[in-house]
Amino acid sequence: MLRLLTFLGFIFITTFVSAEEPSVAISKGENKLIVPLESEETENFSFHAQSTYINQKHNDFYSPYNSANSLLSRSEGSDGRSYSLTGTIYLGARLWDNTEVYYNPEMFSGTPFTGSLVGLGGFQNGELQKGAFAPPIYYTARAYVKQTFQFGGEREYLDSSANQLAGYVDTNRLVISVGKFNTLDFFDDNTYSHDPRVEFQNFSLFSMGAYNYAADTKGFTFGIVAEWFKDDWLFKVARLAMPKVPNTADLDYSLQDNYGDQAEVSHQHILFGQPGVARFLVFRANAFMSTYQDAIDLGVRTSTTPDILSTRYGYQSLSGYGLNIEQALSKDVGFFARWSWNTGNTETQTLDISQSLSGGFSIKGSSWGRPEDTIGIGYAINGISASEIDYLNRGGLTAFIGDGNLQYDREKIFEAFYSIKAHKYLYLTADYQRIENPAFNSARGPINIFGIRAHAEF
Repeated sequence: MLRLLTFLGFIFITTFVSAEEPSVAISKGENKLIVPLESEETENFSFHAQSTYINQKHNDFYSPYNSANSLLSRSEGSDGRSYSLTGTIYLGARLWDNTEVYYNPEMFSGTPFTGSLVGLGGFQNGELQKGAFAPPIYYTARAYVKQTFQFGGEREYLDSSANQLAGYVDTNRLVISVGKFNTLDFFDDNTYSHDPRVEFQNFSLFSMGAYNYAADTKGFTFGIVAEWFKDDWLFKVARLAMPKVPNTADLDYSLQDNYGDQAEVSHQHILFGQPGVARFLVFRANAFMSTYQDAIDLGVRTSTTPDILSTRYGYQSLSGYGLNIEQALSKDVGFFARWSWNTGNTETQTLDISQSLSGGFSIKGSSWGRPEDTIGIGYAINGISASEIDYLNRGGLTAFIGDGNLQYDREKIFEAFYSIKAHKYLYLTADYQRIENPAFNSARGPINIFGIRAHAEF
């Protein structure tokens, strides 16, 4: 009841306190629109907010055995329920020409299935990366400075949105951002599947499953990002802080020992008269981590179960790449697809996925008189490396998975949702996910997850 009252209170505030909606439509993927120079003014301060409530329940699935990192069936003691509630305020200010600062205080409350985030390669709710917290916690989600260097070309208008001040920029420009933020604020974007608060909720569908990106236990990092916009091209590079100990809150702010490097190139195109974007990402993580082979070797020498916590001998690296495509098929139908891969030789800092192929469709409701409604249909296939398979076969546990034994098969995830615009600021969503071979174990599952989502924003 407290969670519901909190969410309804946010809706009341957004309904009666918020300003009018922007008068100019924008392209969601690039958040831009070229318009006559006299039509809009430069924004010096912005205030936006959001609140999202997700409630999910899973079935009493088949589970002949389990271990410490298994997602439990209801017959094994789980109540099969999970929820998350977030509230975020987005503040932005223009310090002077071409220099902006952003600050986001945030509230989070949530509980994963079985009380901890375990038992899946692709987790079912992207909001639960922040862990298990009840009562709510309050923290700074983002705090960063953005400096833009204008190099000419056409003038382009950026409309006001969360962490984006309205104003004109050159189509040829360099943007440097320094501070605290989420890696996915800048990388692996996609118009049709990128935000679990409004689109697909499963990690394997709203992001590259095998992208081992920098994040603390709440999903945020610290670092520097450089973005060069050049007409239809966009080039990005970043060095971001990894935790000093894997999957903890203590980031290495020096950016010298525990860090993630990434570079991404994007190109906008027109195909059969419809817009699209193709992106290619490479990444490398360097951190104080164990390798699966070191843990296996120690287990063999000592006749014990291998344990990555016992073999963090020094700094290791994990690298990979990803392809990300979005393509409009018509005014109301869009297609997306991602392929990602990493070496899979070390313990993970994000998800236990070394290869992931995903794709799907986003369909607006114009044809049935509901243009603001959205249907989403997506599918993902995830895999892990040979060394991790061997480690799990021997009874090892990672930060997120480990059933004590493994009958390996690829994890397969189907997700479908229907999102209704119920009010000027409110979206309600029914969501269904089916996960076969959870945590890459064909001996367990399949898991059917039914969810509802309420999202308010202005």
